Amino acid sequence: MRVRKMNPSGVHETPGYHHVTIVEAGRLAFLAGQCPLDLEGNLVGAGDHLAQADQVAANAMTVLAAVGAQPADVVRSVIYVVSDDHQVLDAVWRRLNASALGPAFGSASTLLGVASLGFAGQLVELDLTAALMSS
Repeated sequence: MRVRKMNPSGVHETPGYHHVTIVEAGRLAFLAGQCPLDLEGNLVGAGDHLAQADQVAANAMTVLAAVGAQPADVVRSVIYVVSDDHQVLDAVWRRLNASALGPAFGSASTLLGVASLGFAGQLVELDLTAALMSS
């Protein structure tokens, strides 16, 4: 498997992610949106974007490991945050990048402020696609 990341000339510089991620060969795993829920399905970090980001990162690490992938194998991420405050969006971005999941966000990545998410009280969700070794 070969993954190549690039930032073409003619577009703006990025704060750590790449505009393009190319997967030359192999299989892909499309992870369901990871939510800030514990093993019992309870919301973690009610009202706290950063606590929810921590739980989402932990859940994503578990799911990646279950398919034999690591954060560096992520080729696409979309982060959803219930907020229109750029400081909140930036804080969630920084928290996720500082976590063990951080290498996932060096590939093609999008951060969105949204009006609401699926679970009552949910403030953060993470959608990942990972490249897997060929079987």
